[in-house]
Amino acid sequence: MKHILAAILTLAAFPAAAEKLSLSELSRYLNGLTTAEAAFTQFNADGTTSEGRVMIQRPGRMRFEYSPDATLVLASGGQLAIFDPKSNQPPEQYPLSKTPLNLILGRNIDLGRARMVVGHGEQGPLTLVVAQDPEHPEYGTLTLAFSSNPTALRQWTVTDETGNQTTVVLEDLKTGVTYQPSTFSIHYEVERRGLN
Repeated sequence: MKHILAAILTLAAFPAAAEKLSLSELSRYLNGLTTAEAAFTQFNADGTTSEGRVMIQRPGRMRFEYSPDATLVLASGGQLAIFDPKSNQPPEQYPLSKTPLNLILGRNIDLGRARMVVGHGEQGPLTLVVAQDPEHPEYGTLTLAFSSNPTALRQWTVTDETGNQTTVVLEDLKTGVTYQPSTFSIHYEVERRGLN
């Protein structure tokens, strides 16, 4: 919890008063977010922090480039792949559908869907939405934080099935970015690294 508070405090520069954004407005914003990119700071469950760059291409694709250790996390083709630069093994892979990140990478996001949103409120200048997979709440939750005027995604916190939390704080999210198909290709990355 202290990591979430620390992350929220980094947003103190935003105006203190903000209106709570509706779930329909936030659904509209997320569905309109086709490509985006930002530097990020990640607050990990073990108390450490990481930094890097995240790229998003909805639906279904996300790329986390961590620095300086060059760890890479790719979401593509329904899979989440973790590339460890210290290993010469193929990446660890998990079904994206079994992770809370799937909630913002889906083709059509409807936060008004029954049992999807389990929390919706304000914290300082931010609107917070706690979402889960209505069919599989055991996969964990995703807490999204948005600023208003204009609506913008500022951070998210993944709470996994064991209760561990990882918070990603975005810095200056840029939208409308163009990417090469290889940017989000797990197969391409495996071949590039000679891991096949």
